[in-house]
Amino acid sequence: MTTDFGADGLTQQGDPRELRNETPGQRLDRKWNDILQELRVVMTGTQLITGFLLAVAFQPKFADLQRHEVTLYLVLVVLATTATMLGLAPVILHRELSGQKQKERVVRIANVLLLALLVVVSLVAAGVAMLIFDVAVNQEAGWIAGGVSLVLLLVFWIVVPRIGKREPKQR
Repeated sequence: MTTDFGADGLTQQGDPRELRNETPGQRLDRKWNDILQELRVVMTGTQLITGFLLAVAFQPKFADLQRHEVTLYLVLVVLATTATMLGLAPVILHRELSGQKQKERVVRIANVLLLALLVVVSLVAAGVAMLIFDVAVNQEAGWIAGGVSLVLLLVFWIVVPRIGKREPKQR
């Protein structure tokens, strides 16, 4: 079993036969390390998208954007900045509570922050696709790209995990 976080970030999910033989402290350390690894992956992409968005405003063609495109761009900058802060929050929390026997609380809160980060980054990714298609093609293409991105997000967030949870067929 890989990531076994429940909604609260701590509850064990899955087949009881697959439970690890670890102490509560080892379990919290493992879960914290899982969160850190997931943050590393998500933050790399978040930083790239944020950098792209910040650079756009300094391009000569930025002045040619229509009002709705500028509005979408600014919303995306706010979301990307929010994503960056959400990615920093678990690390800040850990630094502030380190050594205070609060690891369970840190893991629980960090799990919620990571889920919020994933939602915001997903919205940024869909919004960036929408903005690029809007500018490169037209507004309708932008709406289609944004819609397709959101559908893909739902597939990866809801459908794929459900398929992964299915029991393998017996041969």
